[in-house]
Amino acid sequence: MNKVLVIIVTYNGMKWIDRCLGSVYASGMAADAFVVDNGSTDGTVEHVREHFPSAILHCSGENLGFGRANNIGMRYALDEGYEYVYLLNQDAWVFPDTFARLSEAMSGTDYGVLSPMQMTASLEKPDPRFAAKCISRCPELEAYYRTSSGVYSGKGSDEIVDVPFVMAAHWMISRACLEAVGGFSPAFTHYGEDDNWLHRAIYHGFMVGFVPGVPAVHDREMRPMSKASAMRLKCVASVVKVSNPLNFLPWRLFIQPFELLGISMFRRSSDVLRHIPGFIRSYPSMIRFRRISRTTPCAFL
Repeated sequence: MNKVLVIIVTYNGMKWIDRCLGSVYASGMAADAFVVDNGSTDGTVEHVREHFPSAILHCSGENLGFGRANNIGMRYALDEGYEYVYLLNQDAWVFPDTFARLSEAMSGTDYGVLSPMQMTASLEKPDPRFAAKCISRCPELEAYYRTSSGVYSGKGSDEIVDVPFVMAAHWMISRACLEAVGGFSPAFTHYGEDDNWLHRAIYHGFMVGFVPGVPAVHDREMRPMSKASAMRLKCVASVVKVSNPLNFLPWRLFIQPFELLGISMFRRSSDVLRHIPGFIRSYPSMIRFRRISRTTPCAFL
């Protein structure tokens, strides 16, 4: 058995699946692939079976969402004794040295989650959200990418940059961190689950970072976000704040409805306003899941 289990959640991923899974099997550090398909109808499952027969394929038959689907792979990784789990989006891929360099950087440290430098497919610039969330914390690197043009040339070193958040398109997770934190919380169905998982990792004493000198690709399509979608993310952010084990819960329970009310008024959004009663009604389940995440090793798995 290899040291790394790569978990890939697929949903109509034919556009990327060859690049994604192909990169796993081209890795210089041997890894096993665990594919959880969330009910694809575009031939993704059949393609994986035919062209990647060594991949461990779990067909859910429905769209479980990102968190629940990854939890299936995480449980398998623990049961089978893998040293590392690597969460890899279906629209992302790695390079031959990605796994080895990240695991080497993580070895013997308090880091529980490491990401490579998440680049666009052209390798000319970082993924925009990665740049906003992560590279902005490293002024020298930010200045380099603001002025440079051309293909990624290995700018940066293998020295880890600490961050409070990094997108789960590329996460290398240590076994120790996974055993402590567990899976994604049921409090989240779509979006927010990665924020919450990292909050919990930090709560349990692990560090989060990325390695500037180790590139990987996130080839997502950057579509304009509608106002309704943006407002939905504001609502999800409130669930994230209440669920964060690092926050003072009584204050969060008191202030979050008022924050949502302020957003509704400022953005003139009836969607956010309608969300508030249901948000308050969900307090008991959010509190219960938060308590489990604080007190139960390997929660939700």
